[in-house]
Amino acid sequence: MSVTIEKESPRQPDVLRLLEQSDAYAQSLYPAESNHLVDVSTLEKPSVSFFVARHEGKIAGCCALVDAGDGSAEIKRMFVDPQARGLKIGRKLLEHLEGHGRDAGLSAIRLETGIYQPEAIGLYKTAGYVEIGPFGSYQPDPYSLFMEKVFG
Repeated sequence: MSVTIEKESPRQPDVLRLLEQSDAYAQSLYPAESNHLVDVSTLEKPSVSFFVARHEGKIAGCCALVDAGDGSAEIKRMFVDPQARGLKIGRKLLEHLEGHGRDAGLSAIRLETGIYQPEAIGLYKTAGYVEIGPFGSYQPDPYSLFMEKVFG
């Protein structure tokens, strides 16, 4: 199985389609005010590193690391194509993000995910993320789970 992960532009037809799938999935689970999705123009900002996972050349997943400017960053838009599930692409994307974060000298990576996504929560917990309170501009939300991994 050949999986590659590279920094790429989010403004590609197959990536846009993946982001649309991610939006639809989130909208099917949560009320609009509990969906904290960022748009493509945000993903193109210099403070954002956007990564694309390809399986045998085909786009299979994506994620972004948004530098908060305080030594930490936030994971956004982590999504794996449903047809590529089971290939451990989410885990590979997360490991890639963490390596990028360590290389950039980050002290912590944070995230917000929804309570109805047990696979994502399990992935993050297995990778050493712990629950924290809301951070940045987030407010408490009964549908949100906030997590962090600190690098020593």
